[in-house]
Amino acid sequence: MVAFGKKLKELQIQEWKGSYIDYKLLKKKVKHYARQDEVDGPNREYVLHDFSLMLDEQIEKIVLFLLKHQGQLATRLSGLADRDDEYLSHGPNHDSIVELREAYREVGRDLLRLLFFVEMNAIGLRKILKKFDKRLGYKFTSYYVKTRANHPYSQLRQVFKHVGISAVVGSITRNLADLQDVDRRYVSIYDHPNIHISDPIIESIKAAEKRLLNSTDFLHYLGKHAFIMQDELPSPSSEEHIVNERYHFMSLLLNLVNTFLYMVNTYIIVPTADDYSLSLGAAATVCGVVIGSMAVAQIFSSVYFSAWSNKSYIRPLIFSSIVLLMGNTLYALAYDLNSIYVLLIGRLFCGLGSARAVNRRYISDCVPSKLRMKASAGFVSASALGMACGPALACLFQTQFKILWFTFNQDTLPGWFMAFAWFIYLLWLWLSFREPPLEKEDIVVQHETSAGTTVEIGFSEPLLLDFGKNEEDEDQQQEDDDPSDELSEDNREPVTSIMSAYRLLTPSVKVQLIIYFMLKYAMEILLAESSVVTSYYFVWSTNNVAMFLAFLGLTVLPVSIFVGSYISNVFEERQVLLASEIMVCLGIVLSFHTIIPYSAPQYIFSALLTFVSAEVLEGVNLSLLSRVMSSRLSRGTYNGGLLSTEAGTLARVVADGTITLAGYWGMSELLNITLLPSLVICIATIIATSFTYNSLY
Repeated sequence: MVAFGKKLKELQIQEWKGSYIDYKLLKKKVKHYARQDEVDGPNREYVLHDFSLMLDEQIEKIVLFLLKHQGQLATRLSGLADRDDEYLSHGPNHDSIVELREAYREVGRDLLRLLFFVEMNAIGLRKILKKFDKRLGYKFTSYYVKTRANHPYSQLRQVFKHVGISAVVGSITRNLADLQDVDRRYVSIYDHPNIHISDPIIESIKAAEKRLLNSTDFLHYLGKHAFIMQDELPSPSSEEHIVNERYHFMSLLLNLVNTFLYMVNTYIIVPTADDYSLSLGAAATVCGVVIGSMAVAQIFSSVYFSAWSNKSYIRPLIFSSIVLLMGNTLYALAYDLNSIYVLLIGRLFCGLGSARAVNRRYISDCVPSKLRMKASAGFVSASALGMACGPALACLFQTQFKILWFTFNQDTLPGWFMAFAWFIYLLWLWLSFREPPLEKEDIVVQHETSAGTTVEIGFSEPLLLDFGKNEEDEDQQQEDDDPSDELSEDNREPVTSIMSAYRLLTPSVKVQLIIYFMLKYAMEILLAESSVVTSYYFVWSTNNVAMFLAFLGLTVLPVSIFVGSYISNVFEERQVLLASEIMVCLGIVLSFHTIIPYSAPQYIFSALLTFVSAEVLEGVNLSLLSRVMSSRLSRGTYNGGLLSTEAGTLARVVADGTITLAGYWGMSELLNITLLPSLVICIATIIATSFTYNSLY
């Protein structure tokens, strides 16, 4: 992977070369401060003041250039508007319409170049701020954003929020729409905001603007839940061609089915785990260990599956299916063997078959960028559907019969059903999966930067940029090849150990991982103890518990639609993050059993509030995590997806263990004892978020 400094140099528009952020100079300055700290000791005030002035100058240079070119685009649009009025006064003429349309498209192409310019600089600013905090530990990002972003004369807002560009986008879009509508079937795009304008330039502008404004929609919001890290900069066309060769729709579908079945497997036993434990002579609260043993094994399986996916995809998926088939068979046989140990071993086997790291990796490495967000959304939808279908299927197993020596009842049927499902999946996998060719890391990709290079800036359409290629002098080349740069954060080579990955975690990343731990802990406490709590307080049957859990699972997609289509476009992600944490905290507080009698409406309302808020929090948390996490964690065995998976899995293990331990204090104390750690962790994450809030700008 190419370092950002080199990629910036290759992709920048040559005639605008002097107006880009001087990333190399800023990086050298950070190294200078770090060496100065080692020799002379820290001088925090001087460093903050000096680097702030340098950044102010860089941002001012970018903003003035941006305003100048916005003005030029506005002048050209004003001239085209005069020609448009002249054309209207003389009546429609086909040649005039074609000429005007092409003129507006030309302005649109120049606007795309400007949008790409802003995006490259915004990425550079984020990276240098992150680098400064990592090397010096001064929390400079928080200081700089706090003093600059909220100032009435803020130039930082122009780069990240770029007020004014939307007006130019609106003008081009409106006029191209009007030129398409020669019969004047509608008044304007403002009266018909949902009308589709089929013009490639408009689509490219919308895609580029959406990336810049960090706006979202349902599909992209869902995709963020998958935490499949995207490259911040466009990939070279040759790299994209390699990915296209690796892509196979049926193989992608098999990965999504694997995700769905695994989530069904996880939650299908939740409504009956307490009854199964009782039938084997254990306490009802042992259900926490039964449910959590799958997560315990997943902590280890995630690592070896992530490493295995470096060499193959079909082999780990076959191994996963066989292990899950065996695990579910053991889970079902535990009843006839009358052994709680066989039950636990069966669930451990199921956890050892967790191939979610492979599913994520396949989407990241083998799906073209234009389809990757859809595939990520499919991954999340399959998980949500599996989470809802698992408890719902438990409702269908309210029967009892024997075939030969095997008992089939509400406790064992989930195991038998999932064993059969994994057997069918294994056959389908063997017949239909196509192993993609391995990436050849020794191939050096040549980047074309001659005139007419195509750079993919949006999700659907290419951005045409004219790059010139100037000869660089030898001194500059030697600077680019400085070996010290290879140790920097910009080296995109994957990390090779868990300790290397940990050293790349900034305070903001650590806080986001703790938030992910908190929300998974809260959700697991809610889901895993639901059958025990509801049977104790409300005497709910297995069917009641299963329907309640299925209802919770079905809220994921509607909530994602609302948040992705509306909330994320109105509020900043960091605002949604903090608000969601507070709502989770409120849901936990309302769940406590106090002096008043505990009622089903109180439980249902508080559970719904906690679960929905946690779902919203998960999406925005993973989105922010992908932005603040080092790009070196986007690939390899110890990637960002593995770290978040391990944090979430560890939270589930701790939560399930807490339920079992709390059972020793009696059923009357179980609810409050298990909720107390959730409340403490949630309050701690709210405080931590407040301290790192400005670094999430």
